[in-house]
Amino acid sequence: MNLILSRGPWEQGRNVFVLIASCSSDTQVKIMENTVANAETYFGKFCSLMAAYTRKTAKLRDKSDLLVKQLMDYANTENPELRAAVKNFAEHLAKVQDYRQAEVERLEVKVVEPLKVYKVLIKQIKTEIKKFRNARNNEIKQLEKLEKIRQKSPFDQQMIAESSVHKASVDASRTTQELGETIDEFQKQKLKDIQKVFLEFVTIEMVFHAKALEVYSEAFQNLEEYDPAKDLEDFRAKISTASGPFREPRPVPTTNLSSSLPWTPRSSQMIQNMLQNVTVPESDEEFEENQVQESRDTDYTEIRPVPSRHPHHYHHHP
Repeated sequence: MNLILSRGPWEQGRNVFVLIASCSSDTQVKIMENTVANAETYFGKFCSLMAAYTRKTAKLRDKSDLLVKQLMDYANTENPELRAAVKNFAEHLAKVQDYRQAEVERLEVKVVEPLKVYKVLIKQIKTEIKKFRNARNNEIKQLEKLEKIRQKSPFDQQMIAESSVHKASVDASRTTQELGETIDEFQKQKLKDIQKVFLEFVTIEMVFHAKALEVYSEAFQNLEEYDPAKDLEDFRAKISTASGPFREPRPVPTTNLSSSLPWTPRSSQMIQNMLQNVTVPESDEEFEENQVQESRDTDYTEIRPVPSRHPHHYHHHP
């Protein structure tokens, strides 16, 4: 912007000082704007991704609850040894889902919600920047008006114009100072929050995985202790009994499972081939979107709530 400076060295010096101060303020505000824009972009993405992570965890919890129910139903159809082993495993799996439920709730409260706050906070700071821009534009407008008046207006009008310039400069300086203080506090809070949020995230995940590992270790040990030979002996006894009273059942040797199976190598290979060819049908409902939209203007309001958990109760059947 080119302004015509006239009417004496003092007036020229004052106007030059105002222009230099204004340029300095513009540079400072540009840095502030970049800081806010950067936070708006990345905190919005963090919020969307953490919300999606929490929803996925909740869906995994729900699928595991369904698996627990199917395990319980299946256990009731089997012989005593396998029934006890499968029910025991289902109860361990259900316990892990209780921990996962706590994980979901903590992620929502301690990670997602604090990030959501930045939508409102950033909006307020952008309003403050807009106020500065308006004050700055008014200051420039008054300076331009003053230069025009000096060239063709009497002295009294010049005094009025200079008063307006002074008022606009004071207002711009005050707005700049307030904006600087606001941005400084914002930056201070942002640095603390980004540290706190991710510390909370790591802590929540560590607690869940530590407890889950403990439960899964117990489940592994109980499954490993299961002896299939006893159930196989009962099964063969039932088959022998069902074959009729005219056939004397053969005694079942209590050897290891692999040596007692009445399968030929060919039949065993056929079973393995059948299992390899089994395909699991895909669910019609998508588990979660595979990609998160890479958009600078992330809309926090589009974050979907985490589905709540329906309570399940699993009991031993006599």
